[in-house]
Amino acid sequence: MRKPKLRELKEAVTAVIKGPYTTAFPFAPAETFEAFRGQPEFHEEDCIGCGACAEVCPARTIDVVDEGNTRTLIHHYDNCIYCGQCEAYCTTKKGITLSRKFDLAVFDREQAVTSIEKELVRCERCGDVITTVDQLKWIARKTGSLSVANPTLLIALHKDLGVTVDPSPHDGKPVGRGDSYRMMCPACRREVYLTEDWLG
Repeated sequence: MRKPKLRELKEAVTAVIKGPYTTAFPFAPAETFEAFRGQPEFHEEDCIGCGACAEVCPARTIDVVDEGNTRTLIHHYDNCIYCGQCEAYCTTKKGITLSRKFDLAVFDREQAVTSIEKELVRCERCGDVITTVDQLKWIARKTGSLSVANPTLLIALHKDLGVTVDPSPHDGKPVGRGDSYRMMCPACRREVYLTEDWLG
């Protein structure tokens, strides 16, 4: 019988002293490394509800649902491939990030969802969705003093400061100059400008 080599003997002694290399999970929490790609999580303060994460998700696990004056972003993490595209292409870079959570098993797949809600801004003429309130505020902060050149941003800033009042409801009258001070989608704002320029 051959004698064991010194390297093998060293490994055996080390294993006896240090114990097994395997972790005690699930009986004890498993520690993940810093760049671990776990469950994506929304952050209320930093998410602006723009929906960029849903646009770039290759597995289509993020739904954007607009109902009334609320936009809901729903993440179905049972189908998520944890690729990190949502985090990489987040507009604010902090609205959705990958956590280190990986133990996500559930008995009912309908429980494998997380969501976040944001207040919507709708056109005051046609009712179409413009964006979320948080996104308008974020754009206004990023553009600084240049935001006064955009009527939609200017109105959003005035509403945030409480220096404006809600206009009277649009009753189907032809568009006029006064409509330019309404919160409007690009199509309606273009119609107002064309009417003012060409029809006086």
